[in-house]
Amino acid sequence: MIIKTSVNKYIFIFFFFLVLCALVYNLSTLSISYKEALNYFVNTSILSIITNTSTAILGQNDFALRFPFLLFYILSVVLMYKITEDFFKKDSDKYINLAIFSILPGLLSASLLVNSAVIVTFFTLLYIYIYKKSSKHSYVLLYLFLFIDNSYAIFFLALFFYSLKKKDNKLLLTSLFLFTVSMGIYGFDTQGKPQGFLIDTFAIYASIFSPLLFIFFFYAIYRTGIKENKTLTWYIATTSLFFSLLLSFRQRIYIEDYAPFVVIFLPYMIRLFFYNLRIRLPQFRTRYYYLTILTIFILVVNVSLTLFYKPLYLFIEEPRKHFAYKYNYAKELATILKDNSINEIQTDDERLQLRLKYYGIKNGSKYYLSTRNQFYYDFKIDIEYLNKSIFTAYITKKQ
Repeated sequence: MIIKTSVNKYIFIFFFFLVLCALVYNLSTLSISYKEALNYFVNTSILSIITNTSTAILGQNDFALRFPFLLFYILSVVLMYKITEDFFKKDSDKYINLAIFSILPGLLSASLLVNSAVIVTFFTLLYIYIYKKSSKHSYVLLYLFLFIDNSYAIFFLALFFYSLKKKDNKLLLTSLFLFTVSMGIYGFDTQGKPQGFLIDTFAIYASIFSPLLFIFFFYAIYRTGIKENKTLTWYIATTSLFFSLLLSFRQRIYIEDYAPFVVIFLPYMIRLFFYNLRIRLPQFRTRYYYLTILTIFILVVNVSLTLFYKPLYLFIEEPRKHFAYKYNYAKELATILKDNSINEIQTDDERLQLRLKYYGIKNGSKYYLSTRNQFYYDFKIDIEYLNKSIFTAYITKKQ
């Protein structure tokens, strides 16, 4: 039994190592986006503090910009391991859960980009881990959450519902207070003309989990709520899902505010799946095996497209429609400009100007860069991926 446990453990470690290698490779291939540049140069937030601290230590490069979020991803996987140590009946189930959690497309994307989603995932898992070990709520973390991200408002609301079930007056008053303060600090977006974005929200959730996993997630939420003990994790995931879908009837939501509280329900999904499989006689398990193979296949495809996205440019007529376009070409453009001894430039694209600033290209008046087609120019820069042009810039030297 010990030997079998060790085998499962080492298989997962090797698998996770391969995932980390792919992520580290991607850290240095992505360019800073406009929103990331805003967080780095302009905004004052936890993302600004983290990215500026990291680059101050490791240098102003893409790896340093994104490394802290990869670290939060690794720590999230470690916490998931600790939380589920005695959650599954079979040791192999635990490592299957960890493997799937570590390659959820939404979590992988969050580990590569400057955003709060992976930070929120880590701290939520930390809170659950502390609660599991001590059976006490960490009020220090709860007050800290207020300053980490606005998305914790939904977490406070989930705790409020959970406290009603547990008849915990201290937690009830604290969660209600923190929810009210969070709404007061960050507000609630009700502007704009009411529109329905429910289908869009479903599509985004499906991309975060992979389609079949998200369908089973719905079943697992329902089944757990009806027939099993509703845990703290269930309340967090259900509250987040319910309000994200409810608000989608009126407006487009920021999925980053809800997804971290949904993905933590994965262990319950995995446990329920294996339960449904094993209560059946072997001759009646065939369809479950087919469903498993199909789910894993779709998940692997999604993960591959997330980590190795550049070949998709070959099949997209308009490069701007590629999901990773806004994270591409800026670094390559800055490198070519520097190779041509251009360290200062003025451009007709203010967003690109801020992105180039991160790579040491300052705002200057000697050269002018246009992203629009030009008849007169001194030279032209084409950024190509796999021999396909995805970005063109026209450089003009000013008199």
